[in-house]
Amino acid sequence: MIILEYKIKAKPHQYLAIDQAIRTGQFVRNKALRYWMDNKKVNKYDLNKYCRILAKEYVFADKLNSTARQSSAERAWSGIARFFDNCKKRTAHAEETSACGRSKQKVKGKKADATDPSSYGGSHAHQAGYPKFKKHSRSVEYKQSGWKLDEATKKNITFTDKIGIGRVKLVGSRDIYFYQPEQIKRVRLVRRADGYYCQLGISIEVKEDMQPTGKAIGLDMGLKYFYADSNGYIEENPRFYRKSEKRLNRLNRRKSKKYQKGKKQSKNYHNARKSYAKLHLKVSRQREEHAKRVARCVCASNDCIVYEDLNVRNLVRNRRLSKSISDAGWTQFRKWVEYFGWKFGKITIAVPPHYTSQDCPACERRIKKSLSTRTHVCECGYTEDRDIAASINILKKGLSTLGHSGSYAWGETPSWAVGVSLSSNGDSLNQESQGAVV
Repeated sequence: MIILEYKIKAKPHQYLAIDQAIRTGQFVRNKALRYWMDNKKVNKYDLNKYCRILAKEYVFADKLNSTARQSSAERAWSGIARFFDNCKKRTAHAEETSACGRSKQKVKGKKADATDPSSYGGSHAHQAGYPKFKKHSRSVEYKQSGWKLDEATKKNITFTDKIGIGRVKLVGSRDIYFYQPEQIKRVRLVRRADGYYCQLGISIEVKEDMQPTGKAIGLDMGLKYFYADSNGYIEENPRFYRKSEKRLNRLNRRKSKKYQKGKKQSKNYHNARKSYAKLHLKVSRQREEHAKRVARCVCASNDCIVYEDLNVRNLVRNRRLSKSISDAGWTQFRKWVEYFGWKFGKITIAVPPHYTSQDCPACERRIKKSLSTRTHVCECGYTEDRDIAASINILKKGLSTLGHSGSYAWGETPSWAVGVSLSSNGDSLNQESQGAVV
């Protein structure tokens, strides 16, 4: 599946209707989650049936298209299913630990019964991965009804439910003339800081056949450089946030000065807030596009890509390096490497990062060094840049099957498939790209 994204051009009352549709979808999702919490043995089909009850009970919920209500319920179920998987993994981990006395991999969270919501304890917040209620939703998703694309121009889309959105214009350079209406499986309305967008999920084959290159590469992610590979090439770190940090701080101060505590905020405050949010959105888009471009080049030039299995969530707890780690965009880069590896039929392997920067690639002697030491110097006479030496060790680990592939290192589904459109049965579909065909 590929995702084509267009910006929406509409009238003010239509934007308000889109906001109303987003709020209604959030309401249905939260009510479905509450229904699961209050009842035992509720499955995804029960949540879809519950949407009809909500439509009869609440007039504003009945105005939203039935497939959009079902999509909101499926979003709730995706979080529930993810929590079930975590419970099963924690239970299996506890049984394995009690059997052998130790475990190779630590699984976070408490042991719980995945079949009974009442067994999770009184405080749901302490349960790792427990689904939460949405407070600030920014999108609503339709299936194959509730909308109609203009057959002549295909640059306008009409929403036919009772919410009142009507006919809006699609602004963008991506052509959808080559796709039939039945290929469009999902339509999603998204609100961002710079406007409203319409995403069209088109069901087509996205895999590409590429000629083998016979090359394997190891990647070491860093802060001084974006990455250093085992061939000696170094990709510079763009540092998009650092370059925009002064302007972001200035806009944040301007927003804070206009804030009035305990009073209704003025138009000047909301304008300052929007300017601040737009710049943050620009920085995030720059980081995402850079990661996408570099990952595509790496996967197209090599048959085997080995990288570190970094736990970024724990690394950003370092108060001295958290901002630089977030600015580097390691998570986005890994997501796109795994995606393009799947698309091009390449092998992607994640290996443990332990001692990759300490061991010598030539003699495997372990040489302790601090982060300030940027050159690897060994007693055997081998001298190399610290990051390049680490990338060689990463490649060796990957080729010696010390890594793990196939499960995409973060679970049974690839990291690029997390959060994409849901099919009718609640499973994830593959996503090509948000806003572009690559």
